[in-house]
Amino acid sequence: MNPFKISSGQVTGRGSPARRATTEGTIDPDRIHPELRRAARRVRVPPIQRAAVRWAAQTAVRLMPTVRTPGVSIEQAVRGTPGIRVHRPARQRSDAAVLWFHGGGHVIGRASQDDRLCGATAAELGTVVISVDYRLAPRHPYPRGLDDGRTAWTWLQKHAPRLGVDPDRVIVGGASAGGNLAAGLVQLLHDEGGVRPVAQWLFCPMLDDRTAARRDLDDLGHLVWNNRLNHYAWAAYLGYEPGGPDVPEHASPARREDLSGLPPAWIGVGDVDLFHDECLAYARRLRDAGVPAVVHTVAGAPHGFEGWAPNAAVSREHIQAAQSWLALFTNGD
Repeated sequence: MNPFKISSGQVTGRGSPARRATTEGTIDPDRIHPELRRAARRVRVPPIQRAAVRWAAQTAVRLMPTVRTPGVSIEQAVRGTPGIRVHRPARQRSDAAVLWFHGGGHVIGRASQDDRLCGATAAELGTVVISVDYRLAPRHPYPRGLDDGRTAWTWLQKHAPRLGVDPDRVIVGGASAGGNLAAGLVQLLHDEGGVRPVAQWLFCPMLDDRTAARRDLDDLGHLVWNNRLNHYAWAAYLGYEPGGPDVPEHASPARREDLSGLPPAWIGVGDVDLFHDECLAYARRLRDAGVPAVVHTVAGAPHGFEGWAPNAAVSREHIQAAQSWLALFTNGD
């Protein structure tokens, strides 16, 4: 089987889906997946200012409420920096684990917003899922969030026996900015040369600061996460303007020139997501470096759709595809 699979959509430069998705600065309703249109109408992109970011945080919590999964316990194992939230299935069938980072552009969000996904994954695969509350920008710019990820990795390695986890069988994953932290942590751990993740599980990851520096994307009407908000988030995370020559590769994983030796990757993204093109480009570069990379694209799906429209059939199918790939690394063989 070809380890690099694109299930739908292609990248074609200026004609790419991310650009075709918009008409005169507004998202074309006909490009949105029919099952997502109603939920998408509830999503608004706020003006770029701190008060609006606080408003967006409240909106995110409302749209992604805490949902507990039957048969999965949740333990706030560590409070403080970083917070560590453990999802443990009553029937633990695997000694693998997932270390998970929530999304929110590095500026909003919390681990509990992904209780639905983490709990469902723990139940489906019988594996422990550890979700991380990391520090947020602009108060805590790079490398604070990544440092918290490294601390959570160390905590998991230390407490693996208590959790019934094999420390050599940990998958690192995340969504959006959490996908950025997951990919950056994978690179960092590879460079350190110690125990490394066996796979990376990335939902619409925020991989490349150079996208934020593209002014031609600013007026395109990407739903949920547009490039003006992307620019604000990258500037907050980096502490300076994105797109310059000296951005560290662990901050912006797509900057890394040599991707060889990294673990296999699954990348899921909608074809009207601002990050669509950078996600496919990263996956292709992984493949060129000899790293198995699967891309699951969803036609008409805006950014983070599986989080704010979890009951849509297309969202459930997307999660199922992601979990099926993840099972390759969590089964008992």
